[in-house]
Amino acid sequence: MRIARVASPDRGAWDGRWTLAALALLLAWDASGLDLPLARLAGGSGFFPWREHWLLARVLHADARDVAWLVGAWLLAGVWWPTGVLKRLSRGARVEWAVSAFLGVLLVNLLKYASPTSCPWDLAEFGGSARYVSHWAWTVADGGPGHCFPAGHATAGFAFLGGFFVLREGSPRHAVACLAVALSVGLVLGVAQQLRGAHFMSHTLWSAWACWVAAWGLHVLVKRSRRTGAGILPSHDIP
Repeated sequence: MRIARVASPDRGAWDGRWTLAALALLLAWDASGLDLPLARLAGGSGFFPWREHWLLARVLHADARDVAWLVGAWLLAGVWWPTGVLKRLSRGARVEWAVSAFLGVLLVNLLKYASPTSCPWDLAEFGGSARYVSHWAWTVADGGPGHCFPAGHATAGFAFLGGFFVLREGSPRHAVACLAVALSVGLVLGVAQQLRGAHFMSHTLWSAWACWVAAWGLHVLVKRSRRTGAGILPSHDIP
């Protein structure tokens, strides 16, 4: 008796569906207009009282940024000298993870550089000089310093989402853990910045999506290059 083979799920298709679903939710959030009401919960009377709190300003901002740099250095060094979970990955996969982290940070910072949107603490109602303008109004100056959208600090977590794609082939459990940690850390850091008045919630959510797209796009490109023999990254043979 022949046993029919069950086709494995098309991960690429599912990745695309999740990406589009997340985009739809983000657009719905923007349409809801909840950014400013949430900012008002954290700030009032012309200022944000939590702006200089030691936990938010020191631990979840300066210290978290330093830790992210250390993780990035670990990924880079791991291309040649893998430790921990990196030992489960081929050299090509290790390069992909490191490159995806760099691409995520680069993409978010390029968007920030081009954006005229100012931070909540720059708004007049919170003690600044700017007026609230949607971050989609790229040609409209709000009277403030701008360059606040999307959230750069949250990439200290979101930038490492690429680990999900490279780990799930051989270690799904570690892949899910990486996804959960990267999303959780990025969200916590984003909320901390929102409490300080540094960002709106949409800034954090769009940073997450941008980092995801950077990692997913690179993964798709790498897979296609291997099928065609182009080999844009080192082989996935260990090491």
